Amino acid sequence: MLAGVLVPAAHAQGETATDDLTSAVVLKIDARTGSRTDLAGTEVNVMRTDGGDWAFGAGIAKAAPIEGAYPDGWLFVAHREGKDWTVAFEGEAAFPKLTSAAPEAVVPTGEKQVLATHGAAAPKVATAEAKPLAGGDFRTGMRLPWAVGQSWRLTGGPHESARQAVDLAGGDGRVLATRGGTLYVMCSSQRGWLRVAHDRGYSTDYYHLFNNRTDNGVTVAEGAFLGNIGTDVSCGGSANGAHVHFSLRQNGAFVGIASHNFGKWQIYNGSAAYQGSALHGSTQIGVGGSMYNYGPLGFTQGIIDTNGGGVVNRRSGPGTNFGVVGTVADGATVTIACSANGTSHTGRFDYTTSMWNKLSDGSWISDAFTWTGTGNPVNGWC
Repeated sequence: MLAGVLVPAAHAQGETATDDLTSAVVLKIDARTGSRTDLAGTEVNVMRTDGGDWAFGAGIAKAAPIEGAYPDGWLFVAHREGKDWTVAFEGEAAFPKLTSAAPEAVVPTGEKQVLATHGAAAPKVATAEAKPLAGGDFRTGMRLPWAVGQSWRLTGGPHESARQAVDLAGGDGRVLATRGGTLYVMCSSQRGWLRVAHDRGYSTDYYHLFNNRTDNGVTVAEGAFLGNIGTDVSCGGSANGAHVHFSLRQNGAFVGIASHNFGKWQIYNGSAAYQGSALHGSTQIGVGGSMYNYGPLGFTQGIIDTNGGGVVNRRSGPGTNFGVVGTVADGATVTIACSANGTSHTGRFDYTTSMWNKLSDGSWISDAFTWTGTGNPVNGWC
């Protein structure tokens, strides 16, 4: 039997396999949320089954209908052998194993490939710094969840238990996928809450949607329409004014959204929930401020942050002992060919490094003034 959590099946007269599965999933939800006091029951949304021994869906911990309460939920795959169900939630080591073994009708090949990256992994902690500590990698390859070229407002800074979510509103109100992936409708009502599972173990959640898509399990491209901003609370919580509650997950759990980049903006925590800011180069906005969607930052790209505006010198080699061959403006996007060590410099948040990045035009700039999402080379050493 594949590793997982084994839950004995009940065998009351007339009980169906789905009833047994529901009990198994609820038991796992309760184990995940036992200490939370802001919840109001559970919900099991079975999306696909082979009619007997395999199932795929979402287990939901519904939030109480109060301000500041939010639901949580996990994709699951389940397999029954004999009288017992094995249930694995995303983020567990058994999840990619079970999804890989599931019949095509329950987990199609395309989904297996995406969900293979959503197993257990060591958690990472987002920090307030522009550069993650301890060699962390906070690159997402994501845009903001609306049309490139539009500006929306940051109506609520990082909040929830892991500071994983922000509130966003404005523009044409059309919420779009931040990156390609597989779409799931989380609530059994088929309203309000969508999840897109991406590569690299990331997922993005979109809550409070109106007129949302309901085509579970389809592949969506970056920029695909998901729904409109709204106030739906089908899985609990509350909403004041139409917006999208946008959350970030990795390896099956919510992760702090701080230090991650969306649409070439980095989000940062404030001193309290719903406070905070966003940075694009040296341009900083607070809650209520406007964020222009520049599109996704590539995995071998960086954003120039001069830590105050103006320009950064481009040099002929990795250090200030090399000649100046030009400048690059604050907020500009650069493509990095490779990196090397040179003279040491200090940028925003006291980030100090001797690493220099060779750009695609052959010139060099200090990594101290280049936001990439990691303090390591993004395209190898030269």
